[in-house]
Amino acid sequence: MALLEVKGLHTSFFTDAGEVKAVNGVSFDLDYGKVLGIVGESGSGKSVTAYSIMQILAPTGKIVSGSIKFDGQELVGAGEKVMKDIRGNKISIIFQDPMTSLNPTYTIGRQLMEAITLHTDRNKEQARERAIEMLKLVNVNEPEKRMKQYPYEFSGGMRQRVMIAMALACEPDILIADEPTTALDVTIQAGILELMKDIQKKMGMAIIMITHDLGVVAQLCDEVIVMYAGSICEQGTENEIFYNPCHEYTKGLMRSIPTIEKDDSRLEPITGTPIDLLNMPKGCPFAPRCDNAMKICLTRSCERIQINDYHQAACWMNVKKAAEEGKLDELTAARSEAEREGTVSADE
Repeated sequence: MALLEVKGLHTSFFTDAGEVKAVNGVSFDLDYGKVLGIVGESGSGKSVTAYSIMQILAPTGKIVSGSIKFDGQELVGAGEKVMKDIRGNKISIIFQDPMTSLNPTYTIGRQLMEAITLHTDRNKEQARERAIEMLKLVNVNEPEKRMKQYPYEFSGGMRQRVMIAMALACEPDILIADEPTTALDVTIQAGILELMKDIQKKMGMAIIMITHDLGVVAQLCDEVIVMYAGSICEQGTENEIFYNPCHEYTKGLMRSIPTIEKDDSRLEPITGTPIDLLNMPKGCPFAPRCDNAMKICLTRSCERIQINDYHQAACWMNVKKAAEEGKLDELTAARSEAEREGTVSADE
């Protein structure tokens, strides 16, 4: 049994303009000690998926349907009392901007100790010792002195280290990192990623890394989910996604990465703009921006196809390729097997 099982998750925001379908039928598993990367453009549903797991959605947001099981326990509809025990204790999250996540009027030590006393049985002195221990773990120098300082006295990288310390203080089974290096320069970003890799090995926890940076994914993740318009368009191991992308959106993301080989040519951005989630198209959501879109792409969305044992993609180009190679029966058989094993749901 996987540590975290998300099945057919649908999350919407109900606004005056209508229902915004931010997450549409997302399904994935996270095993113990593994690192899962969720990538995609802004607005693709990455963060909303994480917030749905933690159940910290905005007041207008609601999980419409689906299942989220942590260690076999159903979280959807479990109630705030259950979630208070899960948050911080079992599943922790690092937010994108540490400056807005830390209270500027309280010292770093007070905020760390508050998180520890809230989720554990430690008294004030024990919480202080644990806070200093965590600051040492994330390589904050002079931790006893830093405990008395305020967030504005820290650099961006140091504030992010404090946020990591706070998230790990209660030794959670899952750490969700929501674009933790976006606001940092590349040197500090490299240090934070190296720190997370070291801590993950020491503590053996599972990580969900949410990012739009494929370089981060390459450094840290075992498995990758590519999201677009609230849906998973491709899922596979890190090697499969990088060296055998099978969705046109993923291929577009790969082409837009600057490399040494492209130093004498222009980058290739994905044309067009993300779709309006208030008015979802009938077919594949990426079809309006896809250079290879076919007629069927505009009228019918593709189910996730099992490319191999470690790779799935929801793109009609794979069906076309299989038909041209006379392998359509194999593709159908692979999907049926995936449904029986539960890696792909029958309604996807």
